[in-house]
Amino acid sequence: MDDQLFGGLMAALNSFAEELVKKGLSNFEIQDKRYTLLKKNSILFIANSAKKVKEKKIMQEMLFIASKFFDLYSEDFLLNWDHDVSVFINFEKEIEDSLEETIKKFQDAFW
Repeated sequence: MDDQLFGGLMAALNSFAEELVKKGLSNFEIQDKRYTLLKKNSILFIANSAKKVKEKKIMQEMLFIASKFFDLYSEDFLLNWDHDVSVFINFEKEIEDSLEETIKKFQDAFW
């Protein structure tokens, strides 16, 4: 699915949930995947994981990634951002170590 469309869908779901419960959507499950949402400074971060991964662990990693994101992208940059997610294409490289470390921890625990 196109990144822009998926992001729009998640934002719409979160807005709907905020209206219903005044708190927002924190996660939802589809088949064997869990999608976890974290809203920080009006930016919606979304992670997917297997259902068996503890939500607390996913949230810790998301908080780390969000912190890294805001370290790299200034408030001025975000205020002038045109909502085209392609400008963040290189962010994956910035968190690669974090992603690899998480994968390694899961492999060590289960293999």
